[in-house]
Amino acid sequence: MMPLGLLGAAERAEVMEVKSGAMCASGGTATGAAARSCHNRVEDMGLRVGKVLEVLSNEGRGPILLKVDESRIAMGRGMAMRILVRRIEV
Repeated sequence: MMPLGLLGAAERAEVMEVKSGAMCASGGTATGAAARSCHNRVEDMGLRVGKVLEVLSNEGRGPILLKVDESRIAMGRGMAMRILVRRIEV
């Protein structure tokens, strides 16, 4: 497993785990109820354990652009580093 933020463009992966204490949109580390809220936010974006995604853009800094189902999602690097994925070889 590896953090989502380390995948390159055009790579596909399956979500394996969303670490608790995920970074919120404010950029701070959340704990307790706020961490659960951030976890829910990730799920609301369509990223659940078992979901397959494709990285559309990852420039090494700034947000990461993902394709999940038929949607495009931009996600901050801090949050992406808290999502553990398994690379899928095509």
